[in-house]
Amino acid sequence: MSGTESKTAPDDASTRLSGWLVIDKPRGMGSTPVVSAVKRALREGGYVKTKVGHGGTLDPLAQGVLPIALGEATKLAGRMLDASKTYEFTIQFGEETDTLDAEGAVISTSRRRPPMEAVAAVLELFTGAIEQMPPAYSALKVDGKRAYERARAGEDVVLKPRAVTIHSLELASDYTGSGDPSELETSFAQPDPYNPPPPLVSADSVTLIASVSKGTYIRSLARDIARALGTVGHVTYLRRTKAGPFAENQAISLDKLRETASGARLSDIILPLEAGLDDIPALNLAPEEAAAVRQGRVVTGMPQTDGLYFARLGTVPVALIEIVGGTVSIVRGFNFPDVAE
Repeated sequence: MSGTESKTAPDDASTRLSGWLVIDKPRGMGSTPVVSAVKRALREGGYVKTKVGHGGTLDPLAQGVLPIALGEATKLAGRMLDASKTYEFTIQFGEETDTLDAEGAVISTSRRRPPMEAVAAVLELFTGAIEQMPPAYSALKVDGKRAYERARAGEDVVLKPRAVTIHSLELASDYTGSGDPSELETSFAQPDPYNPPPPLVSADSVTLIASVSKGTYIRSLARDIARALGTVGHVTYLRRTKAGPFAENQAISLDKLRETASGARLSDIILPLEAGLDDIPALNLAPEEAAAVRQGRVVTGMPQTDGLYFARLGTVPVALIEIVGGTVSIVRGFNFPDVAE
């Protein structure tokens, strides 16, 4: 693909941009305005009109990795919604807010500040498959209306618990305690007067790193961790460091995007379509197989094991396909010319 096409270039598959931009979304900006900012940067940079979408909403409070799909990659944006995410977040102890973040009104307070030993120990209770109550201020719909709209209107919002998976949860600091709840309980229940443990350091706040499944609310996780520690808390800092295969070391700021687009060097920073399919094996098709797939004809006799494949002709994406019993079905077809520009 080429990142140097102008507005006057013919608007066909050979000139449209396709791939991924990984944006480092700033705090205070929603995901949809980021998409608009990308479209504006492309337009001002003189690129042909390109379809743009994001691969997973990131709240205005949050910052960090937001995959932006361009052109044919928008057909894969839905896969990003199902992908695991990694977040770094800070819980401020002592106050719980109605939004579970720093923007809400305080609804509960506590003078208790948990020891760091207790924080480290409780994390394993929130690791693995858990049930989580989403926050009232969320985009989930209740009787056809967003929960946050009802909450802002003063309505009581009743949501149902949902099953999510916390793949990993750990302290972001250099804390080196055991983090073993049984050891923590023993140390409290059977103190040794001849060998007293060092004094426990209480924490006003703690920063954690969590790798989570789709549908996980970090604000709810923070609320529940604080409550499990016998106190209350809310999120004051939230950064997404990874979304699916995309990590923060690949992310660029919107300012960098505008600068790059103006200099006609987008090809240097656009990741290829297949970057969003790093967990899908590639399958090289013969020209006649690629033609059949593009035309929607049945392809049988494939020797590969059952599963999803990223089918391509040479370096040109053809389709995301599924093979079952040697027969190909198309999950998503891509519209690229046979010869990469």
